[in-house]
Amino acid sequence: MTIVSTCCPFGLSNVTKCINFVQIKEAKTMVKYNFKKITVVPNGKQFVDIVLSRTQRQTPTVVHKGDRICKLRSFYMRKVKFTESNFNEKLSAIIDEFPRLKEIQPFYEDLLHVLYNKDHYKLALGQVNTAKNKISKIAMDYVKLLKHGDSLYRCKCLKVAALGRMCTVMKGIGPSLAYLEQVRQHIARLPSIDPNTRTLLICGCPNVGKSSFMNKVTRADVAVQPYAFTTKSLFLGHTDYKCLRYQVIDTPGLLDREIEDRNIIELCSITALAHIRAAVLFFLDISGSCGYTIAQQASLFHNIKSVFKNKPLVIVCNKTDLMPMENLSEEDRKLIEEMKDEAMKTEMGASEEAVILEMSTLTEEGVMSRLLDQRVAAKMKSKKIGDHLNRFHVAMPKSRDDQERLPCIPQVAGEKEKRKTEKDLEDENGGAGVYSASLKKNYILAKEEWKDDIIPEICDCHNVADFVDSDILNRLEELTSEESLRKAEEEEVGFEIEGEELTEKEKNDLAAIRKKKALLIEESRLKKSNAQNRAAVPRKFDKDKKFTRKRMGRELSSLGLDPSSALNRARSKSRGRKRERYDDLSNDAMDVDVNDDEQHKKKKMCLRSKSRSLSRSRSVSRPPHEVVPGEGFKDSSQKIKAIKIGHKSHRKRDKAARRGEADRVIPSLKPKHLFSGKRGNGKNQRR
Repeated sequence: MTIVSTCCPFGLSNVTKCINFVQIKEAKTMVKYNFKKITVVPNGKQFVDIVLSRTQRQTPTVVHKGDRICKLRSFYMRKVKFTESNFNEKLSAIIDEFPRLKEIQPFYEDLLHVLYNKDHYKLALGQVNTAKNKISKIAMDYVKLLKHGDSLYRCKCLKVAALGRMCTVMKGIGPSLAYLEQVRQHIARLPSIDPNTRTLLICGCPNVGKSSFMNKVTRADVAVQPYAFTTKSLFLGHTDYKCLRYQVIDTPGLLDREIEDRNIIELCSITALAHIRAAVLFFLDISGSCGYTIAQQASLFHNIKSVFKNKPLVIVCNKTDLMPMENLSEEDRKLIEEMKDEAMKTEMGASEEAVILEMSTLTEEGVMSRLLDQRVAAKMKSKKIGDHLNRFHVAMPKSRDDQERLPCIPQVAGEKEKRKTEKDLEDENGGAGVYSASLKKNYILAKEEWKDDIIPEICDCHNVADFVDSDILNRLEELTSEESLRKAEEEEVGFEIEGEELTEKEKNDLAAIRKKKALLIEESRLKKSNAQNRAAVPRKFDKDKKFTRKRMGRELSSLGLDPSSALNRARSKSRGRKRERYDDLSNDAMDVDVNDDEQHKKKKMCLRSKSRSLSRSRSVSRPPHEVVPGEGFKDSSQKIKAIKIGHKSHRKRDKAARRGEADRVIPSLKPKHLFSGKRGNGKNQRR
């Protein structure tokens, strides 16, 4: 121990610290990135409100003019320093929590550059860092000035100026904070991909079956649609094979074009292929139902084959149920052979069976075994294979004789049938929407045939079936026959008005009137059913002139009737209200002598007062306690009592100065806990 401490310039403790630092740094490089833990970035105005509110709540708020100048200076210096520390703390958290592009895995670095442009990202973080430094410098300068403040007014002005300049700096980086908040929301939705674990990477042209295969082998639920570019971002899933967990990444479809012409969706796929160490599954739709021929898909394969270098590559010939490999043309077979040769070049020593895989998006047979063999072969070539082999000992049993013993499976295990589930029955009987599972299947009843009996409906603890008349159909037939007999008798009697027989013309007119009346009734009912809440339009707003005297006269004339009496009655109804005169007063006024002026004037004044009082009495409104038919009150006393109860029910709401039950307005713009003095010890009653 002493030798190490004397020889090492740092000492033994420093050596252990260096070793621990290296281990921690290696662990950090292997960590699984989780961008969901980044805190929310408030905008400039919210930032200012949060910090100033915390300064007001957590620093002293009372100072007196007669205090010593040193106390006044320290009071306002504390305000400035506390505000600066709050800004510094929050801005430092933003800078530290957002990933630094030089320190993260290259896959995430390029993915962030593709999605957000790393220049804008660095510029936004740089502006946040600059704002933090500016606020620290402002606080330092104004603390120096506050040390020389000579009055309460001077110190207060310096404090206000310091906080104002800090807030101005924060408002200046408002756009950068808004941009970082959008970046945070987007990267929080990215899948947590681990670039250092066992991975399967699926790629190919659009609509070749990549997402369908992903849903089959993993528990992911990727949207599958019969059109291209349904998958617009990277999707992650996991699957287990031989006690090992594999990470499966579904990438968006790629088109055969240059890298400069690719959009953001395609560049996400290229980034994953370039940086993630994975076994690549290149899906090939040999049926051509995806909209791309085998030649176009082969051209895409040769275009991106540079990103397959030093990676195990499997060409998956998908949709063999639509087009088997045997039915392909010679040209297509030649293109697939060329792709197979290129795949075998990317990994030396790979067999043809390991490179080509036929499937129909229903089975993953051969994929996992291929990946496992490749990883074992890669580990066998490493330098640490000797250390690993020393830990294993494979025991091989010695045979006791020369007799060969084949594996034996009991007959009972083979005969055991799999229990059919409701899902299996649904698939056998037409699928969802056709087959409906029976809920009575597992009922435990005395007899098996009782399960399919119709359960009677129960209402108010009584069986509805007990109240149904068994002879209801016979009675219904009797009623219909009686109705038909009554209609036949009415037709035989014919039309009669006051016991007199009508002529043929009068019968036709009466039939036309009744038919018109029935049509008007049906039209009115239809209007009520279609627009129950529509307000009734007065006749003076009848722009179509549907309800006029002339129209009524024309219709009555067309029916062969004299419209003069109806027209005169309608005209008298449409005139304004006349003042009523009493007969006794009018008769007396006629008998008065013309020379008797005084009596004539008295009679005339009496007539005017009577008519004025009558017209005035018509305009008087109804008292609130008067009962109107249809309101549901027995008498006026009951209505007065209901009105009082209604006023009392919303008295509490009126005291709180709210407009309604859902009104949550806060009338106090200055809450007491923010604008009152500091609390003393033991004064918690208000809280």
